[in-house]
Amino acid sequence: MDAFICDYIRTPIGRHGGALARVRADDLAAIPLRALLARNPGLDPSEFEEVWLGCANQAGDDNRNVARMAALLAGLPETAPGVTVNRLCGSGLEAVVAAARAVKAGEVQLSIAGGVESMTRAPFVMPKAQTPFDRHAEIHDTTIGWRFVNPQMQAQYGTHSMPETAENVADEFRICRVDQDAFAFRSQQRAAAAIASGRLAQEIAPVNVPLGRGRQAEVKQDEHPRADTTLDCGRSPDLTGQ
Repeated sequence: MDAFICDYIRTPIGRHGGALARVRADDLAAIPLRALLARNPGLDPSEFEEVWLGCANQAGDDNRNVARMAALLAGLPETAPGVTVNRLCGSGLEAVVAAARAVKAGEVQLSIAGGVESMTRAPFVMPKAQTPFDRHAEIHDTTIGWRFVNPQMQAQYGTHSMPETAENVADEFRICRVDQDAFAFRSQQRAAAAIASGRLAQEIAPVNVPLGRGRQAEVKQDEHPRADTTLDCGRSPDLTGQ
Protein backbone atom coordinates (compact mmCIF):
# COMPACT_ATOMS: atom_id res chain seq x y z
CA MET A 1 0.00 0.00 0.00
CA ASP A 2 1.30 3.47 -0.87
CA ALA A 3 1.37 6.35 1.62
CA PHE A 4 0.51 9.91 0.55
CA ILE A 5 0.82 13.29 2.24
CA CYS A 6 -2.63 14.81 1.72
CA ASP A 7 -2.18 18.18 3.45
CA TYR A 8 0.27 19.98 5.70
CA ILE A 9 0.34 23.02 7.93
CA ARG A 10 2.47 24.37 10.76
CA THR A 11 2.74 27.19 13.25
CA PRO A 12 5.22 30.03 12.78
CA ILE A 13 8.76 29.32 13.92
CA GLY A 14 9.68 31.46 16.90
CA ARG A 15 12.97 32.57 18.35
CA HIS A 16 14.18 31.42 21.75
CA GLY A 17 12.38 33.63 24.24
CA GLY A 18 10.45 35.19 21.36
CA ALA A 19 6.82 35.74 20.43
CA LEU A 20 5.71 32.16 21.20
CA ALA A 21 7.40 31.91 24.60
CA ARG A 22 4.07 32.15 26.47
CA VAL A 23 2.49 29.22 24.59
CA ARG A 24 2.65 25.73 26.11
CA ALA A 25 4.09 23.01 23.88
CA ASP A 26 0.92 20.91 24.00
CA ASP A 27 -1.24 23.94 23.14
CA LEU A 28 1.16 24.81 20.33
CA ALA A 29 0.92 21.30 18.87
CA ALA A 30 -2.87 21.41 18.98
CA ILE A 31 -3.03 24.49 16.73
CA PRO A 32 -1.97 22.86 13.43
CA LEU A 33 -4.01 19.75 14.26
CA ARG A 34 -7.08 21.94 14.69
CA ALA A 35 -6.23 23.84 11.51
CA LEU A 36 -6.00 20.61 9.51
CA LEU A 37 -9.49 19.65 10.62
CA ALA A 38 -10.81 23.08 9.64
CA ARG A 39 -9.10 22.95 6.23
CA ASN A 40 -10.55 19.52 5.48
CA PRO A 41 -14.19 19.65 6.64
CA GLY A 42 -15.06 16.61 4.56
CA LEU A 43 -12.98 14.41 6.83
CA ASP A 44 -14.66 12.73 9.76
CA PRO A 45 -12.31 13.26 12.77
CA SER A 46 -13.18 9.77 13.97
CA GLU A 47 -11.43 8.36 10.89
CA PHE A 48 -7.99 9.32 12.21
CA GLU A 49 -6.46 6.14 13.56
CA GLU A 50 -3.25 7.59 15.00
CA VAL A 51 -1.54 10.87 15.82
CA TRP A 52 2.26 10.76 15.72
CA LEU A 53 4.29 13.68 17.09
CA GLY A 54 8.02 13.95 17.49
CA CYS A 55 9.32 15.68 20.61
CA ALA A 56 12.91 15.67 21.82
CA ASN A 57 12.63 17.26 25.26
CA GLN A 58 9.56 15.92 27.08
CA ALA A 59 10.65 17.49 30.35
CA GLY A 60 8.03 20.22 30.80
CA ASP A 61 4.72 21.10 29.12
CA ASP A 62 5.43 18.36 26.59
CA ASN A 63 5.60 15.49 29.09
CA ARG A 64 3.36 12.42 29.31
CA ASN A 65 2.70 11.73 25.62
CA VAL A 66 2.28 15.18 24.11
CA ALA A 67 0.80 13.65 20.94
CA ARG A 68 -2.18 12.35 22.88
CA MET A 69 -2.63 15.60 24.79
CA ALA A 70 -2.43 17.70 21.63
CA ALA A 71 -4.94 15.47 19.84
CA LEU A 72 -7.47 15.88 22.63
CA LEU A 73 -6.85 19.63 22.91
CA ALA A 74 -7.38 19.94 19.15
CA GLY A 75 -10.81 18.37 19.39
CA LEU A 76 -10.03 14.94 17.98
CA PRO A 77 -12.17 12.21 19.52
CA GLU A 78 -10.90 10.06 22.36
CA THR A 79 -10.71 7.15 19.93
CA ALA A 80 -7.69 8.72 18.20
CA PRO A 81 -4.56 7.39 19.95
CA GLY A 82 -1.37 9.44 20.21
CA VAL A 83 2.25 8.32 19.91
CA THR A 84 5.19 10.54 20.91
CA VAL A 85 8.48 9.76 19.17
CA ASN A 86 11.95 10.79 20.33
CA ARG A 87 14.88 10.73 17.93
CA LEU A 88 16.16 14.06 19.25
CA CYS A 89 16.55 16.54 16.36
CA GLY A 90 15.03 14.08 13.89
CA SER A 91 11.92 13.42 15.99
CA GLY A 92 9.36 15.21 13.80
CA LEU A 93 10.60 13.57 10.60
CA GLU A 94 10.76 10.22 12.37
CA ALA A 95 7.08 10.64 13.31
CA VAL A 96 6.17 11.25 9.66
CA VAL A 97 8.20 8.22 8.56
CA ALA A 98 6.59 6.05 11.25
CA ALA A 99 3.10 7.11 10.19
CA ALA A 100 3.90 6.42 6.53
CA ARG A 101 5.33 3.04 7.47
CA ALA A 102 2.13 2.15 9.35
CA VAL A 103 0.05 3.08 6.30
CA LYS A 104 2.25 1.04 3.97
CA ALA A 105 2.03 -1.93 6.34
CA GLY A 106 -1.77 -1.74 6.25
CA GLU A 107 -2.05 -1.05 9.97
CA VAL A 108 -3.84 2.29 9.50
CA GLN A 109 -5.36 4.24 6.65
CA LEU A 110 -5.34 7.83 7.95
CA SER A 111 -2.92 9.47 10.38
CA ILE A 112 -1.60 12.86 11.40
CA ALA A 113 2.14 13.20 11.91
CA GLY A 114 4.44 16.06 12.84
CA GLY A 115 6.46 17.44 15.68
CA VAL A 116 6.48 20.00 18.47
CA GLU A 117 9.15 21.64 20.60
CA SER A 118 9.47 24.71 22.80
CA MET A 119 13.08 25.17 23.85
CA THR A 120 12.14 28.41 25.58
CA ARG A 121 9.85 26.58 27.99
CA ALA A 122 12.27 23.71 28.69
CA PRO A 123 12.41 23.59 32.50
CA PHE A 124 15.17 23.22 35.02
CA VAL A 125 15.06 19.78 36.64
CA MET A 126 16.40 18.52 39.95
CA PRO A 127 17.10 14.85 40.77
CA LYS A 128 15.84 13.27 43.97
CA ALA A 129 18.17 12.77 46.92
CA GLN A 130 19.92 9.41 46.79
CA THR A 131 20.40 9.04 50.54
CA PRO A 132 18.39 10.11 53.61
CA PHE A 133 19.03 13.69 54.72
CA ASP A 134 21.19 14.28 51.62
CA ARG A 135 21.95 18.01 51.40
CA HIS A 136 23.56 17.78 47.99
CA ALA A 137 21.37 19.27 45.23
CA GLU A 138 21.91 19.39 41.49
CA ILE A 139 19.94 21.31 38.92
CA HIS A 140 19.99 20.77 35.16
CA ASP A 141 18.85 23.02 32.33
CA THR A 142 16.91 20.88 29.85
CA THR A 143 17.03 23.41 27.02
CA ILE A 144 19.88 21.71 25.18
CA GLY A 145 22.52 19.08 25.79
CA TRP A 146 22.95 16.34 28.35
CA ARG A 147 21.56 16.00 31.87
CA PHE A 148 21.69 13.17 34.41
CA VAL A 149 24.81 11.94 32.66
CA ASN A 150 25.72 8.27 33.04
CA PRO A 151 29.42 8.18 34.01
CA GLN A 152 29.96 5.22 31.67
CA MET A 153 28.61 7.22 28.74
CA GLN A 154 30.87 10.11 29.67
CA ALA A 155 33.90 7.86 29.84
CA GLN A 156 33.21 5.86 26.67
CA TYR A 157 31.71 8.43 24.31
CA GLY A 158 31.80 11.89 25.85
CA THR A 159 28.80 14.15 26.23
CA HIS A 160 29.31 16.94 23.74
CA SER A 161 26.33 19.19 23.06
CA MET A 162 25.04 19.82 19.54
CA PRO A 163 27.04 23.06 19.10
CA GLU A 164 30.21 21.27 20.20
CA THR A 165 29.44 18.38 17.86
CA ALA A 166 28.95 20.84 15.00
CA GLU A 167 32.44 22.19 15.65
CA ASN A 168 33.81 18.63 15.62
CA VAL A 169 32.07 17.86 12.31
CA ALA A 170 33.39 21.09 10.78
CA ASP A 171 36.93 20.17 11.85
CA GLU A 172 36.70 16.56 10.66
CA PHE A 173 35.27 17.38 7.23
CA ARG A 174 37.16 20.67 6.84
CA ILE A 175 34.05 22.82 6.46
CA CYS A 176 35.44 26.33 6.65
CA ARG A 177 33.68 29.26 8.29
CA VAL A 178 33.40 31.13 4.98
CA ASP A 179 31.37 28.28 3.44
CA GLN A 180 29.20 28.01 6.54
CA ASP A 181 28.44 31.73 6.46
CA ALA A 182 27.64 31.62 2.74
CA PHE A 183 25.25 28.69 3.22
CA ALA A 184 23.53 30.39 6.16
CA PHE A 185 23.23 33.69 4.29
CA ARG A 186 21.73 31.94 1.25
CA SER A 187 19.17 30.22 3.50
CA GLN A 188 18.22 33.57 5.04
CA GLN A 189 17.73 35.09 1.58
CA ARG A 190 15.56 32.20 0.40
CA ALA A 191 13.41 32.35 3.52
CA ALA A 192 12.97 36.10 3.13
CA ALA A 193 11.94 35.65 -0.51
CA ALA A 194 9.42 32.94 0.40
CA ILE A 195 7.92 35.19 3.08
CA ALA A 196 7.74 38.19 0.75
CA SER A 197 6.00 36.17 -1.98
CA GLY A 198 3.36 34.90 0.45
CA ARG A 199 4.29 31.29 -0.23
CA LEU A 200 5.13 30.45 3.37
CA ALA A 201 1.93 32.08 4.63
CA GLN A 202 -0.05 29.32 2.88
CA GLU A 203 1.40 26.70 5.22
CA ILE A 204 1.22 28.64 8.49
CA ALA A 205 -1.57 28.52 11.05
CA PRO A 206 -1.51 31.76 13.10
CA VAL A 207 -1.01 31.54 16.86
CA ASN A 208 -2.88 33.80 19.28
CA VAL A 209 -0.55 34.57 22.17
CA PRO A 210 -2.06 35.79 25.46
CA LEU A 211 -0.56 39.06 26.68
CA GLY A 212 -2.56 39.41 29.89
CA ARG A 213 -5.55 41.56 30.83
CA GLY A 214 -7.59 40.01 28.04
CA ARG A 215 -5.18 41.10 25.31
CA GLN A 216 -3.81 38.84 22.58
CA ALA A 217 -1.25 39.11 19.82
CA GLU A 218 -1.51 37.15 16.59
CA VAL A 219 1.76 35.61 15.42
CA LYS A 220 1.48 34.58 11.79
CA GLN A 221 5.02 34.84 10.43
CA ASP A 222 8.33 33.17 11.24
CA GLU A 223 10.53 35.29 13.48
CA HIS A 224 13.41 34.47 11.17
CA PRO A 225 15.08 35.52 8.96
CA ARG A 226 16.76 38.57 10.42
CA ALA A 227 16.21 41.48 8.09
CA ASP A 228 19.66 42.96 8.71
CA THR A 229 21.62 39.77 7.95
CA THR A 230 24.74 40.34 5.84
CA LEU A 231 27.99 38.53 5.16
CA ASP A 232 29.93 41.47 6.51
CA CYS A 233 30.31 40.45 10.15
CA GLY A 234 33.72 41.89 10.87
CA ARG A 235 35.28 38.47 10.41
CA SER A 236 38.94 38.22 11.34
CA PRO A 237 41.30 35.89 9.43
CA ASP A 238 41.45 33.32 12.25
CA LEU A 239 37.71 32.62 11.94
CA THR A 240 37.86 31.23 8.41
CA GLY A 241 38.56 27.70 9.59
CA GLN A 242 41.24 27.28 6.94
